[in-house]
Amino acid sequence: MELSQLTLVLLLISNINFGHTEDFSKPTVTVEPQSSVFTGDSVTLRCELGQTLVGWEFLWIKDTRSELTEASTKKIDSVKVSDGGEYRCRARRVGQYTNYSEPVTVTIYERPKAKLTIEPAQHVFRRETVTLRCDTYSEGITSWQYSWYKNGSVSVFSELQEHTFSPVTESDAGQYFCYGAERGGSRRSQYSDAVTLTVSELRAVLSVSPQKWLTEGDPVTLICEVNNFSADWTFTWYTVTISSDYSSHNYQMLSDSSRGAGGNYTVSSAALKHTGVYVCRAERIKPAYYTTYSNTQPVWVTAVTSSSGCSPRVSLIISPSRTQHFTSVSLSLSCEDQSNSERWRVRRYTESWGLQDCSSSVWGSQSGSTCTIRSTITSDTGLYWCQSESGENSHPVNITVHFFVILESPVHPLTEGDTLTLRCLYQHSTLQNLRADFYKDGSLIQNQTTEMIISTVSKSHEGFYYCKHSERGESPKSWISVRGVSNECCCILSPSESQISVLHTLSSVLAVCPYLLVTVVLIFKCYRMRGETSD
Repeated sequence: MELSQLTLVLLLISNINFGHTEDFSKPTVTVEPQSSVFTGDSVTLRCELGQTLVGWEFLWIKDTRSELTEASTKKIDSVKVSDGGEYRCRARRVGQYTNYSEPVTVTIYERPKAKLTIEPAQHVFRRETVTLRCDTYSEGITSWQYSWYKNGSVSVFSELQEHTFSPVTESDAGQYFCYGAERGGSRRSQYSDAVTLTVSELRAVLSVSPQKWLTEGDPVTLICEVNNFSADWTFTWYTVTISSDYSSHNYQMLSDSSRGAGGNYTVSSAALKHTGVYVCRAERIKPAYYTTYSNTQPVWVTAVTSSSGCSPRVSLIISPSRTQHFTSVSLSLSCEDQSNSERWRVRRYTESWGLQDCSSSVWGSQSGSTCTIRSTITSDTGLYWCQSESGENSHPVNITVHFFVILESPVHPLTEGDTLTLRCLYQHSTLQNLRADFYKDGSLIQNQTTEMIISTVSKSHEGFYYCKHSERGESPKSWISVRGVSNECCCILSPSESQISVLHTLSSVLAVCPYLLVTVVLIFKCYRMRGETSD
């Protein structure tokens, strides 16, 4: 009897529900979308039993930490690397527990960032070939597909890993970015950094040193440069003829173009035949590329004297009398000739418009020998001169139109011994001129003064001058030309006037030759004295 009572007590104790584990199926943990994801993604873990789960709770074990949920699923939003590890689960209901599931490893990778590269460079030239490539690297993914975007557009520009422009054009320029997505999966990378592709037209830039307007015998150098790029460039030089309607250009390569190697084409002694409009272009071997033609540069060579042994009989008179002018002002250009100014016309050559006559263009209006520009603009900058019906030309004047600050300097070349006066003018100032610094050939020669005066100029004063104000800015450069004093009397008559009266001829000669005038006066006095003595 005692034994049976003991047996009953033990049976009752064994049936008390203190964490008793019944022989249920072992649960299984599944992971969605898969066992390895990127940071920022969502992960769903599911604890599955082979029976109805009504009334069960679920215990999740990761490492040494546990969590109880009422649902059989556990969702982790925006996972971190620290969320990775081994997960197990077991189910329980009142007093009953299942066995633990087998562990499942969840791996969290840092989300990779796509990398965008451009070959050969981000800044390329029109007609070159350029390739954009998107790369993404991450463990566990071997196959990627790519999406490209341009200039912030929401539409996909391309789905290739590489995209090649051949040849590239200015329309291909812009800001690009890309990302990679797992082929056949749900994982995707971060967007790459945006990379800007710049496409430009590589041009050679032509300049003239020391100036564009020359006298026979002067040296001149044409300088061809490919700015901001270092490469082994070779250069070719051309003269260019522009059709009268500006619709076409004819390029003629110089026969001695090899002298342009290194970017300089130098003429040690300019002759009349060198007058013309020049361009250059540069060529590169590796990678093969050639530039378009450079900007045009005119070179003007005038004779020391005219065919009659005299200087040109006409001068270009500019009002206001200076070579630099502000924008939006009126400018008057007149051809002044002692004989007949009506037969002269004003012509110009500008980089923007080429060769133009005042009488046949919209930039100015011609009345007699005077051309008026009603409102100047910067593209009016260029070379101006007077030309007769027979083709005779005056000495040209280089006119510059500029904003804000200009240099007031002489229009025509000075003669040794003349006085040179320079002033710095500001467009919006009520003062006559600015207190500024004055420079010659890049070197400071006088500072903080309203005007600079050289009382007696010599050949050494020839050069480029400009002024600079600390707040208003800097003027363009003007070339000041200084000529030597001639010991010979200079006739001002042309052969076509050879039949003019002897008196007019004599008076003209005496007007420019004071020494002859003194001689004539002395001779006249001698005759009078002799006459008085004889009386």
